[in-house]
Amino acid sequence: MDINERKTKGILTVIIIGIIFYVYSILCFLKPAEEMSESERRPLAQRPDISQEAIINGEYMKDFEEYAVDQAPGRQLLRGTKVFYQTVVMRKLDNDGMYLSNGYISKLDYPLNDKSIEYATNKFGYIYDNYLANTDASVYMSIIPDKNYYNEKILYPSYDYNELVVKMCEGMEYASYIDIMDKLTMEDYYQTDTHLRQERIVEASTHLGEEMGASLDEDFEEVQVTEDFRGVYYRQFGMPMSGEEMYYLTNSVIENCTVYDHENNRTITMYNLQALDSADPYEMYLHGSLSLVTIENPRATTDKELIIFRDSFGSSFAPILATGYAKVTLVDIRYLPANMLGNFVDFDNQDVLFLYSASVLNNSETLK
Repeated sequence: MDINERKTKGILTVIIIGIIFYVYSILCFLKPAEEMSESERRPLAQRPDISQEAIINGEYMKDFEEYAVDQAPGRQLLRGTKVFYQTVVMRKLDNDGMYLSNGYISKLDYPLNDKSIEYATNKFGYIYDNYLANTDASVYMSIIPDKNYYNEKILYPSYDYNELVVKMCEGMEYASYIDIMDKLTMEDYYQTDTHLRQERIVEASTHLGEEMGASLDEDFEEVQVTEDFRGVYYRQFGMPMSGEEMYYLTNSVIENCTVYDHENNRTITMYNLQALDSADPYEMYLHGSLSLVTIENPRATTDKELIIFRDSFGSSFAPILATGYAKVTLVDIRYLPANMLGNFVDFDNQDVLFLYSASVLNNSETLK
């Protein structure tokens, strides 16, 4: 290759790079700013206001850099390319704490946060001391493990779940622990979401009912609502994956239940099919994380009632548990502060179940 040919190729390379840069700059300028990232479930940086002070102290350039990165055209494609390069080319096991193992996306949650466990047990203890201690309520506690519990510990670090159980039991001596971890497997979870598949948790729900002295229905119709479910992990991870089938369970008992949303003062359906088109389709179950919901079962063969203190996982367990009780009350103290419960819930001789995922217990700052 002579000098002129090398020079020509060098000029062409510069021109091509310049054209790409110019076109991309135009796209950046013309592209409307998006307020939210559905994939990352966070607000995106907006174009900063120009001021003399912001330019002098450097805040403008810092904010503009964040804005340019967040609003870049094709950002989701670039994110997917980054994940592919890190996990496939560079053989990195995780991408920003998320990893793919045997077709399931999981999120690292390590190590065990002792302060978070203490905060959770103190919050539950407040509820017991102020609302349950002087009643005839029967109190239970159960923990829903995350996917890390079932993954290979050598490759992906996770804390000792037995230690979590011990700490929770020590902090909740007033509650009987119900173990459902051996009633679940990795296949019971959605591949692209943190949650369990409702059609796969009948055994775990039945075990909860048996331990609380309730007889639940075990015969349900599985109704498919989509074959293209993609959960929150799919969007956060960034790699393309096939959708999954999604079902809800029903029978004549569930269909005749009355469900009331006390947060918005309205009667609702057990399953909200409109949520399938939302950013989080799992909110189909009991309309998502509402602060206070009651389910009344007119076909119950008992007058027993159940109060469930829960996180989002409880939305798929509750319809199954409702088949064995006259009334089920779901309380989410991430939205309804514990010190206000007495204004909304009457505590007497109910079964009371603290049903929480390990991920919420290990990150319990959301409990109020």
